[in-house]
Amino acid sequence: MLGPNYVPPPPRKPSLAILVALSAIGPMALNIFIPSMPGLQATFGVSYATAQLTLTLFLIGTAVCQLFYGPLSDRFGRRPVIVVGQGIFVIASLAAALAPTIEALILARTFQAVGGAAGIVITRAIVRDLYGREKSASVLGYLTAVWVLAPMLAPSLGGYLDGLGGWAASFFFLTGAGALVWLAALAWLHETHHARAETSIVTGLLAGFIHLLVKPKFLAYTLTLAFSSGVFFSFLAGAPYIMVTILGLSPLDYGLWFILTSFGYMAGNGISGRYSERLGIDRMIGIGTYLCFIGCALSVLAFTLGLHSPYSLFLPMFLVAIGNGMVLPNGIAGAMSIDPALAGTAAGLSGFMQMGLGALLSQSVGLTQIATPWGSLYVMLASATLAIAMARWTLRCEDATKEQAP
Repeated sequence: MLGPNYVPPPPRKPSLAILVALSAIGPMALNIFIPSMPGLQATFGVSYATAQLTLTLFLIGTAVCQLFYGPLSDRFGRRPVIVVGQGIFVIASLAAALAPTIEALILARTFQAVGGAAGIVITRAIVRDLYGREKSASVLGYLTAVWVLAPMLAPSLGGYLDGLGGWAASFFFLTGAGALVWLAALAWLHETHHARAETSIVTGLLAGFIHLLVKPKFLAYTLTLAFSSGVFFSFLAGAPYIMVTILGLSPLDYGLWFILTSFGYMAGNGISGRYSERLGIDRMIGIGTYLCFIGCALSVLAFTLGLHSPYSLFLPMFLVAIGNGMVLPNGIAGAMSIDPALAGTAAGLSGFMQMGLGALLSQSVGLTQIATPWGSLYVMLASATLAIAMARWTLRCEDATKEQAP
C-alpha cells in the first residue's frame, strides 16, 4: 500500500505520434473491413445478418474488454496493459486473415477487437493523467482530429485491398501495421500512472464500477456518448448495404464516399480542440447532439422524397460526423472528470456502455434492413433523439468537480 505522504514523480509525456497510433489501430480495424462485408454473403454462403456479426461482435468485444482494461491500467499502469493488448491484436489479425470459415472469422474479429480496444481506452486515461478536465477535452479533440486520418482512409484502403486480394487482404495489412505499432509501444510508450494502490483486482474493479455508476453525472455523460456513437454505428451497419445492394455501387465507392464523413468527424474534433476550454464541455456536447439530430433528419427526409443517392446518405452524415466530433471528446473528458483517481476505470466503463449500445443498434439494423434503407435511417434518428435527451440530463445533474491539471 502506498504511504499517505507518497508523492508520485511527474509523468513523462508520451509523444503524440505513439498515442495517435495506439488509439487509431482499433478504429482502423473496424472500418477497413466494412466494404468487404456484403461480399462475405457470397464467399461463405451466409445471410447478411450473419455477415453483420463480424461488425457486431467486434463492437461487443471492444465494449466488454474495456470494462477490464481501464481498471487494470489503474492497478498495474498504462504501459504493460496496452502492450499486452496490442500483442493480442496482432495475433488475432493474422488468425482472421487465415480464417477458413465464417465462424472462425467472427471469432478472430472478436479477439482483434479485444486487443485493439486497449489503445482506445488507455490513451484516454493517459491524457487524463496529464491534464485537467477542460484541458483534457481540448487535448482529446486535437488527438482525435489527428488519428481520425487512419479510420478515414481505412474504408477506401479496404475497398482497394478487397479488389486486389479479397477480404483477407485487409487482415494481412492489419497484421503488419499492428506489429509496427506494438514495437513502437515497446520502445516509446512511457508510464504516466504512478500513484497505484495495492488493492485486490476484483475488489477494486467492483468498487470502482459502483462508485461511478451511482453518480448521475457520470451516467448522463456516458449515455450521451453512447447514443451519439449509436448514430454512427447504425450508419456503419447500414451504409454498405445501402450503397452496394440498394444503390448498386462498389465497395470502393463506399470507401471513397466515407472520406467525407471522416472529414466531418475531423472537423468536429478540431472544433473541440479549439473551443472546449473556452465554451465548456457541456455546451459543446449540447451543440454536437443537435447537429447529429439535424443530419439524421435530413437524411430521412431526402430518402422519403425519393432522392436515393449517395448524396442523400453522406452529405447529412457529414453534419452528423461534425456533431460526433464535438460530443465524444467532451463527453469522455466529462465522464473521466468525475473521479480523476479512477480515470482508467471511468474510460473503460463509459467505453463499454458506448460500444455495447453501438453493437445492439448495429445488429438491429442488420436484422431490420431488408431491401430498403429504412432500418438504418430510423435507428439513427432515434439514437440522435435520445442523445439530445441525455445531453439535457447532464445539465440537470450536479456539476462534477473541476480539477486542475497535475
